[in-house]
Amino acid sequence: MPLTFTLGPAVTPALRDGILDLWTDVSNAGGAVGFVPPVTREDIRPELVGHFVAMAEGRHRLLVGHDEAGQVAATAFLSFNTHRLMTHWVWLYTVMVHPRHQGKGYGRDLLAAAEDAARGFEGIDAIRLSCRGGLGLERFYASCGYKEVGRVPGAIRVAPGDDREDVTMLLPLR
Repeated sequence: MPLTFTLGPAVTPALRDGILDLWTDVSNAGGAVGFVPPVTREDIRPELVGHFVAMAEGRHRLLVGHDEAGQVAATAFLSFNTHRLMTHWVWLYTVMVHPRHQGKGYGRDLLAAAEDAARGFEGIDAIRLSCRGGLGLERFYASCGYKEVGRVPGAIRVAPGDDREDVTMLLPLR
């Protein structure tokens, strides 16, 4: 059964808790979403609060996917640029699908929903994202239409002696 996506949902305690659970579970399953396992909800909470603040200020938009049971199953944040020379593209951050839903095509569905959302923003010509190298993520994003446009060796330190590339991907919308 497909996910139901909502752009800009009301932030309720249930949504907040659903995102915290999702982010914790994705991180602890080894997902490259800004943390290294093991993490708790309390480790993630400050980062989520930062996203909520950016949403309140109009700098971020939340895209959330709910499964058939109404549980938060996927998220992504679209971030607008404030630099006057870069307002024609958005960043896509914290792209997550719950581990229990892996292999169902929901990642592709999430990226398609993010693309649809970005196409609805006035003056937006592209989506950029960065991903951690060494996990095959760039191949997944490429299969969804993104093109690799940059790679910084050793930019992400997962652990002492375990540095990864930061790979920048771009999806032109026009």
